[in-house]
Amino acid sequence: MIKGRRFMMSLTLTIGLATMSTSALADGAQPVSVSVAPTVQTSTAVDAIAKLGILRGDGQGVTEAYLDQHTTRLQAAIVQLRLMGKEQEALGFTGMDSFKDAAQAGKSGRAILAYLKGHPEYGWSGTGTGEFIPNAPIAPQQLYKVMLESLGYRSGTDFAYKETLSFASSKGLFRAATSELFENRDLAVALAETLQAKPKGSEGTLLSVLVGKKSIDAEQAKLLEGERIDMDKSADGTMYLTDGKGMALYLFTKDSADINSCQDACLANWPVFYSDSLLLPEGVNPADFGAFVRNDGAKQLTYQGWPLYYFAKDAKAGDTNGEGANNVWFLIKHPFYSVGLGTDPKLGNYLVDRHGMTLYYFDKDPLGASVCEGDCLAKWPVFRAEGSVVPKGLSANDFGEITRKDGSKQTTYKGYPLYYFFQDAKRGELKGQSLGDVWFVVNPAAFVGTTTGLTAPAKAMIEIKDYSFGPTLTVKAGTTIEFINRDDMKHNAVAVDGSFKIALLDKGQSATIKLDKPGTYEYYCEPHKSFMKGTIIVQ
Repeated sequence: MIKGRRFMMSLTLTIGLATMSTSALADGAQPVSVSVAPTVQTSTAVDAIAKLGILRGDGQGVTEAYLDQHTTRLQAAIVQLRLMGKEQEALGFTGMDSFKDAAQAGKSGRAILAYLKGHPEYGWSGTGTGEFIPNAPIAPQQLYKVMLESLGYRSGTDFAYKETLSFASSKGLFRAATSELFENRDLAVALAETLQAKPKGSEGTLLSVLVGKKSIDAEQAKLLEGERIDMDKSADGTMYLTDGKGMALYLFTKDSADINSCQDACLANWPVFYSDSLLLPEGVNPADFGAFVRNDGAKQLTYQGWPLYYFAKDAKAGDTNGEGANNVWFLIKHPFYSVGLGTDPKLGNYLVDRHGMTLYYFDKDPLGASVCEGDCLAKWPVFRAEGSVVPKGLSANDFGEITRKDGSKQTTYKGYPLYYFFQDAKRGELKGQSLGDVWFVVNPAAFVGTTTGLTAPAKAMIEIKDYSFGPTLTVKAGTTIEFINRDDMKHNAVAVDGSFKIALLDKGQSATIKLDKPGTYEYYCEPHKSFMKGTIIVQ
């Protein structure tokens, strides 16, 4: 959108890859080309299933409270019939043969149960004693069994009941299979993936079949026609984003300066990821996704501003062969990185925040403290990390915090505070680099500390507050470490290996130790050792 005064000229708007022209407003005017980011439609399984009318909620609609409720067997059966366009037929069913415990359901529920008894093809055979147990919570295995029946797969013929979950997974139904207590939120997830699956012997999805039968509105069905975003667990236990087939998604650190950094042979190895419609898992923020048009005209999705790629050498779901490649390619972690990496041809890798904004250190800072105050802070705002997820090759233990004089927190790297520069207006800018010959980017491979920190006597502080020692502290050998108690309750600090022990401190009291030997020191508070623990790393 162009804001401000109107331009009297012929205007050409390029929207994604399409072009729209207006008639000339002034003779002789030259067309103007404006690139507009593609619009990406996002939805979650809950949103989509609710808008399709399959999940309707209670009297208040599909609320958070409703989604948190356990799904009963009868409720799951009704929703399945609704999914198949059979609910009204079932409600009008007048057959008398039913399950033994049908009286436990209301009037409409009894009609549903009689219908299910007369239509075993929908998978609701009840218990071996002829009961249905309508108000009992449904288990994932039971739910996925009937979802498979909805797709035309028969228990006992196409799959054994004990192998339900593994067979369902092979058909793309697995995203709610690990739920111990199945909730309505999980039901929405299972319904969405069932609609996106192909019925037995069908070339199209169940969704397309139901749209063809006019059981589901074609326009609303588009909510489920986009690319799925899923999550998988990496070797280090953290979660990362994948597409709907389980293929890993990556970011490229060189994109911090130019989102078109990957070209030609790079693109052959790292194909772009794009869809104009996404179905997101619960807990992933739709606002984190965007899109842009590359210089070559192709569209590409972004996550928190980082363009998304596949890796050509990932052959199957679960492969993460591109993780850490050349120290510039990394998985898209969820939660996302609290600190990331940018790459510059001259400076190499350097620390950035999660959005790609450059981080700096101040060479006048001693270890474990900041001397940047007043006007300095106006130009060099402090950085405070959100979380503790870092790219492969970095150690989360290298990041800690200091408490500034005003009580605010600031993230440190190897004990030294990190800052932004106020003139860096966008990711990839390095306007603070070498400024005054005291401000520099942080190259993790080369950074050992500030000139001041390496020559001045070292001192660091650990605040004991809210029954916590705070984050891991990283110091140089020989550093004096002060413990100060801010709680009303008495606390102390005792090393697990016996290398130090301080007396119990009243509120406001402090004690110091000095650690001369490099290593990792685990410690605890004697009165509260079951939960008050800390770590000091000495380099």
